[in-house]
Amino acid sequence: MIEKTGGESVSTTVHKPQRLTQLIWRWHFYAGIIFAPFIVMLSITGAVYLFKPQLEDWLYRDYYYIQEPQKQNGTLTPSMQVEAVRKVYPNGQITSYRPSDEPNRTAEVGVMDKGQALTVFVNPYSGRVVGQIKEDERLLEKIEMLHGELMMGTMGDRLVELAACWAMILVITGLYLWWPKEKTIRGALIPRLTKGGRIFWRDAHAVTGVWLSGFAILLILTGLPWSGVAGDLISKLATSTHTGYPAFAFAGGPKPESAKPTKQVADVPWAAEKVPVPESSGEATPLPLERVMEIAKANQVDSGYTVYFPEGDKGVYTVSLSADKPEDEMVLHIDQYSGKVLVRVGFSDYGWMAKAISIGIALHEGRYFGLPNQVIGLVVCLGLLAVAISGLVMWWKRRPRGKLGAPALPKDAKLTRGLTAIVIGLGFLMPLAGLSMLFVFMVDRLVVKRLPAVQRWLGA
Repeated sequence: MIEKTGGESVSTTVHKPQRLTQLIWRWHFYAGIIFAPFIVMLSITGAVYLFKPQLEDWLYRDYYYIQEPQKQNGTLTPSMQVEAVRKVYPNGQITSYRPSDEPNRTAEVGVMDKGQALTVFVNPYSGRVVGQIKEDERLLEKIEMLHGELMMGTMGDRLVELAACWAMILVITGLYLWWPKEKTIRGALIPRLTKGGRIFWRDAHAVTGVWLSGFAILLILTGLPWSGVAGDLISKLATSTHTGYPAFAFAGGPKPESAKPTKQVADVPWAAEKVPVPESSGEATPLPLERVMEIAKANQVDSGYTVYFPEGDKGVYTVSLSADKPEDEMVLHIDQYSGKVLVRVGFSDYGWMAKAISIGIALHEGRYFGLPNQVIGLVVCLGLLAVAISGLVMWWKRRPRGKLGAPALPKDAKLTRGLTAIVIGLGFLMPLAGLSMLFVFMVDRLVVKRLPAVQRWLGA
């Protein structure tokens, strides 16, 4: 807006866009400096975890696959296979059984032995135990723990969630800063890789980030259901609005329920984690494993499922299939005495939110449409790695000696209505993001602005 006073033109708002750009650039800088190392770590571990099936097939090939030729006399019954494992671990507690689903594949028996969770691999033809793996020593398990919680438990989970939140802020602020002022393609959508120097690193950072922005947002949003704060809120929202698992998914009418959610007794798909575990009734002899598998087949549970054994006299058999395609997921809770299916939850029973999240998780893990999904995920991870590293290189090259080199804080920087709306919106979607944005703004306004020494070190 231009006002005229005494015949002279006086600009009253010409600097507002520049002030907003300066403020957004400052936030983008802070987010990048602090969280780029986290993004590098998440990109590397995510790229590795995408290929979990292939890596574990190779790492544990001597356990997963039967090496010697088999006689044509069929397999042992599941109960016989479990009994063979029980003889090797007489003091262990059998917790689960995953039948062999290929002619050359071993069966897997879960055992809790001396407080250690084991997966024991048994030849389904001979009953010979071919090996064991401690669950907490699996390489991909360690990669997953590093990716999800930095191997630090709850504190690590919160840090990873905070890094994901600020990665979203980096994407949003980066798109604003990139938005071309002139209608040119080179430098905006095509990187100028032959220019060298700052232009090369700027384009490697900005243009790559723009092309990957949609995928990055998808990765962040599909990763949030696992997080401690946002994930818990998403789960509660899905449950309270019946957009997770609906009431009609529960078969058999009213039944006694324990206080345990299903995720405490079995490894199940995300949408079924909070389903209350029912209780078995009666004091008869528990059903044999073969009968439970017949019930699973009758309920159209595809191969690849795991049977979890009852915990105590009132426990239930739980059949869980976490399939590559969420459409095939299924969870059954079966009365251990009568064989009655107390709970049956499949993809068709999910509400729209649970369906969307389940598909998002499959995409995030590279499972949904096989190898192409993995390759796309790998390209995105490598691209995010390049964006993070190029951003750090840009900062290192232009930083003033002995200073951090942060963009200057505008003298009249205010939390505008637009930024307020963003903070509130992120606060609902990602609580840690909203709180941390408000914290950063308050520190910038109330601390940094009042301490000249800090301002000088920041380079502002």
